[in-house]
Amino acid sequence: MKEQLHRNVHKLIHYWRAHWFWWAVTLAALTPLAWLLWRGWHGALGVDPVNTINNETGRVALIVLFLSLACTPLHILFGVRQVLSVRKSLGLIAFVYAALHLANFLGLDYAFDFELILHDAVLTMPYILAGGLALLILTPLAITSTRGWMRRLGRNWKRLHQLVYAAGVLAVLHFLWQAKAAERAEPLIYAVVLALLLLVRVPPVRRWLVTQRTRLTRRKPAISRVLNEAKTTH
Repeated sequence: MKEQLHRNVHKLIHYWRAHWFWWAVTLAALTPLAWLLWRGWHGALGVDPVNTINNETGRVALIVLFLSLACTPLHILFGVRQVLSVRKSLGLIAFVYAALHLANFLGLDYAFDFELILHDAVLTMPYILAGGLALLILTPLAITSTRGWMRRLGRNWKRLHQLVYAAGVLAVLHFLWQAKAAERAEPLIYAVVLALLLLVRVPPVRRWLVTQRTRLTRRKPAISRVLNEAKTTH
């Protein structure tokens, strides 16, 4: 009995050491949702709950999506492979927030009156179309995020998931177009951040950054292997 307990404790410790970062980041990304649900349950969403839900789910969806996109640049810049372990979960969580953002818009804001949505929103507010296209792109990426789909799609899986960059651009446009003139500083900051995240992925820039990282950290592995590592990471 003692030996079995000892083995179980050892397995638990080993699992925690291997996955603590994933759990910490995932729970942190879900915290805004838990906080929003708690406030909704206690009627603490302010005088306009629909607008509060709309703003918070949309903003958090964008932030978590950017965190997902930042995993590869962080690995390229600092060589920390651990950040790659949370890239997929952050992408899925971003999709959940974006889906809740859309559900709030369709259900609570327009009561699923699709004719009204078409004439009052889609045809008159281009940012609605941009946001809808961003979520449309994220949907197949979320569905195909499993290892089974990775095996089925092979090389096409990576090509498909590169569409996340387009989703990021559309999400920023969605935020920028709907913001009032006095409130555009925040979406413009997101636009600059997205531009930097995409710039790091440009092959010549990526190779230069990996070279500089290797020199600064004075690592001994061959530079060719490090460059190959950067090429295989998207």
